[in-house]
Amino acid sequence: MPRPAAAKPTDAAPNLSAPQKAMHRLGLVRDIDLALHLPLRYEDETVVTPLRQARDGQTVQVEGEVRDNRIEQRGRRQLIVRLDDGTGEVLLRFLNFYGSQQKSWAPGVRMRVRGELRHGFFGREMVHPTVRIVREDTPLATSLTPVYPTGAGLPQAYLRKAIEAALKRAPLDEVLPHGTLPANWPSLRQSLHFLHHPPPDASLQALTEHQHPAWQRLKFEELLAQQLSRLQSKAERAHLKAPQLPLKTGGLHERLLGVLPFDLTAAQRRVCGEIALDLQRPQPMHRLLQGDVGSGKTVVAALSAAIAIEAGWQCALMAPTEILAEQHFRKLVGWLEPLGVKVAWLTGSLKPKAKREQIAAVASGEAHLVVGTHAVIQDQVEFAKLGLALIDEQHRFGVAQRLQLRRKLESAELEPHLLMMSATPIPRTLAMTYLADLEVSAIDELPPGRTPIVTKVFADSRREEVIERIRDEVARGRQVYWVCPLIDETEVSDQTADAIAGRDSAKRPPLDLSNVTQTHQDLSEALPGVGIGLLHGRLPAAEKASVMERFASAALQVLVATTVIEVGVDVPNASLMVIEHAERFGLSQLHQLRGRVGRGAVASVCVLLYASPLSDSGKQRLRAMAETTDGFEISRRDLEIRGPGEFMGSRQSGAALLRFADLNEDQGLLARVQAVAQRLLRDHPEAANRHIQRWLGQKAEYLKA
Repeated sequence: MPRPAAAKPTDAAPNLSAPQKAMHRLGLVRDIDLALHLPLRYEDETVVTPLRQARDGQTVQVEGEVRDNRIEQRGRRQLIVRLDDGTGEVLLRFLNFYGSQQKSWAPGVRMRVRGELRHGFFGREMVHPTVRIVREDTPLATSLTPVYPTGAGLPQAYLRKAIEAALKRAPLDEVLPHGTLPANWPSLRQSLHFLHHPPPDASLQALTEHQHPAWQRLKFEELLAQQLSRLQSKAERAHLKAPQLPLKTGGLHERLLGVLPFDLTAAQRRVCGEIALDLQRPQPMHRLLQGDVGSGKTVVAALSAAIAIEAGWQCALMAPTEILAEQHFRKLVGWLEPLGVKVAWLTGSLKPKAKREQIAAVASGEAHLVVGTHAVIQDQVEFAKLGLALIDEQHRFGVAQRLQLRRKLESAELEPHLLMMSATPIPRTLAMTYLADLEVSAIDELPPGRTPIVTKVFADSRREEVIERIRDEVARGRQVYWVCPLIDETEVSDQTADAIAGRDSAKRPPLDLSNVTQTHQDLSEALPGVGIGLLHGRLPAAEKASVMERFASAALQVLVATTVIEVGVDVPNASLMVIEHAERFGLSQLHQLRGRVGRGAVASVCVLLYASPLSDSGKQRLRAMAETTDGFEISRRDLEIRGPGEFMGSRQSGAALLRFADLNEDQGLLARVQAVAQRLLRDHPEAANRHIQRWLGQKAEYLKA
């Protein structure tokens, strides 16, 4: 069965207007896309409030006549308009305006304005109210006015007109068979009309909390589309063929088990058995191996590779960073090369001659296992016989990259087995929706001998105490990480807003964060005689490797780094992790960083330094870190704080976000959706396809990667 090409984001055609291009960037291409682009909030323009009845602090709509307007220079140019509604006057203040607006809002013009009324230096005023020129007989709105998520270059008025037109054109007929939905729910057309134009007496609480039956209908349909797409992908994969890789008695798998310097945990043995059964089948394995930091996923990957190699097939392991890839490479070489397995190394930093030699070894079949970064999927890399693809930290790769690795088996009839690994355990409710097409294995216990990590939360005013603790640790022969969020003062945090998810698209101000180069200098001055290394993503690969080698060999006692050490770094002698500006990191990222210590028998501490004031979500993250070291519990709390879209890295992977449903609040809906999805695919496959296309369009292909 031919594999579908990965869908690509729609490129705005050059002949489109600026607002049309902005809509394309938001994914608003089809009429149904616009119809499903729901309001963030609503404004009540159905009532005009006389100024004498309005109170300061209220958001009101006022209608009156312009008495005069003028441009004033008060630090910056401002347009001031004086409006009289017959019961009082209000000044309208505009800091950003066009010259044409001053002409349009001339004395005698009647305007209807809406904004927050406040008491200014020269009397009552509104700053940047919404303005509409009217006549005395211009009717009021009959429904609440929607305010939509938007982006740069896409005015609210333009978007409202586009959505209104799309609602009339969009095919909103019912595609789900009768009896699929509760009888008391409105139709899709009725639901969308209500949510785009709710009547003035509609419950704002039911609208904002998404509890109205119209919202329930949309959330159900969205969850159903996700579930159908995943299950359909799983069913399609059952018709694909993969090489059968039997587990041979006395083979490489058993020999590797015999030379490992440790015993497998019960959880590791269990997941190895699940993977071995998958590899024996003629259908491609599509399994996610998840386990907490330090749970031993690499040895499971090595044992899985041993099965494939013994059967005469090659394996590829791809990691997102060179540091993580090198950690895997060193472990796998140490375990497998003494058993006669040739392990190749492929990264972008290899010299041309070395790269050509490695690529030749892969193409000839001399290399049984290939470890590397994105270089593994470059066009010039051809495998003689790829049977198993391993992807670590799979959520950090794009969909196209994952598909490209799967296509490295040059056979029209076969594709390799796929084992994806993640150190970010996925909560069950999320897996039920996003991973319905995957088999999931979990390593839910840590190897024996690990010492629990104590997590302490300090304000940055206690920085000197932390440095003193570093001095003590180094004196005991231990090593220390100090992690900073930025490389230098010119770098600022990510400003990109997700308009579809409803976040403010305005740029945030630059953050006053300590940078890694300055911190390295400060610690070097505070700790004379201590070897302090510097590691960040902008260093040349050779220099990064050298710094890590010196830290791993204890030639350096302190490593000041960015999050390039987030995964894969394994230095058992490191006993203290300091994370500066911890409030700026995500919860799963904090947990990953904390996992760099506590990897030996030494008692370890993680110190989270924060800057005041803390946001509510910042407080929640730091509290969670202090209360638990359980990665599954961390993931559950992370889902609560961030929501499913950000948790899954969906904007990076291309998977469609759950824009309406909430997996914490809507678990009852999800249980019903699962039963309906199975029945639809079995009894009404055409209706299922129409439903997927309506909700996901080409995005459905992303979910199959």
